Parts: sequence; structure tokens; C-alpha cells
Amino acid sequence: MKVTEILMEEHREIERVINALERATKRMARGDEVYLRFFSGAAVFIRGFVDGCHHKKEEQVLFPALVEQGLSAESGPVAVMLAEHVEGRKLNQEMRQAFERLQAGDQRKRGELVEKATAYIKLLRQHIHKEDHVLFPMADQLIPVTQQEQLEHTFETFENDESGENLHEKYYGLAKRLENECTR
Repeated sequence: MKVTEILMEEHREIERVINALERATKRMARGDEVYLRFFSGAAVFIRGFVDGCHHKKEEQVLFPALVEQGLSAESGPVAVMLAEHVEGRKLNQEMRQAFERLQAGDQRKRGELVEKATAYIKLLRQHIHKEDHVLFPMADQLIPVTQQEQLEHTFETFENDESGENLHEKYYGLAKRLENECTR
């Protein structure tokens, strides 16, 4: 399997959580009661899977391979993707902080949580689209098959934590739970 196919499969899982986040955010924006711990779980998924596994593979494996094949890390598609990763981390942190304050009773943070979650959803959808339709096809053309096989092996090491636990199983289970919790 190509590394880009692996990353695209992960995108589908990320989109499950983004869709659930959007449903919960819309409910909150309407003033409906929302299971607040959902937002905590979404932040855990984003930090652990999106950043800790998926973006790590891109930043430490795929993007350097693309730079090795001649793309710039300072401008162009790789630089844009890296900047969007940074923006996503910032929005997730702000979303988590607003959630924590709201959970502590500060009702003024409800609007901020909706705002930050909405911005994160928009960013990630656009980001995934660019990777799936621009960057990954470019990577498939630029990175030789033999190097792709080496990259795939490197990806496998990112999918297990220090204890040997398969991160995909852990986070895919969390994604399923979040889909159910977003309407509570």
C-alpha cells in the first residue's frame, strides 16, 4: 500500500471525528444541551491521533521525502501544509481551553468554543482536501516506489506507542465513541 493511501485512510477516520464535532458544535450554537465531555474526547483524538500519529507521519516522513525529491520546505505545498498543522494545533488548544472554562461554569466560553471548533472544522476539511487532491498525487509521482516501501515501514513504527499498543485501534475506537456522543 502506498503511504499516501495510508494517510488517506487516516483522513477518512479524521473526517468521522470532524463530522461529529460539527454536529455537536451546531447543537451548541443553537443553544441545545450538549454532552460537554464530547469536546474533551475530541481534543484528545486531535492531539493524540491527528497530531501524534497522522501529522507526525507527514512531518517526519512524507514531507522530508518530498523535500528530498526537490520540493521546498519554505514555500509551496509542503510549507502550506506545515503552516496549517501549526494553525490546527493552535485552534485545538484554544478549543480545549474554552471547553475547560465552560465546564468550570463560565458560560461566556460557549460562544468561543463554537467559534474555535468551527474554525478547526473548516481548516481541517480544506487541509484534507488539499492533501488528498494536490499533495498526495504529487507525492505518488515524485517519490520512487522503492522509497515509498521504506516510508511505509517507517510509518509502522509511528502506529505503536512505547508500550506496543496499536494507536490506530485505540483512536479509531475513540472516533466511534465520539460519533455516538456528539448527539447526547
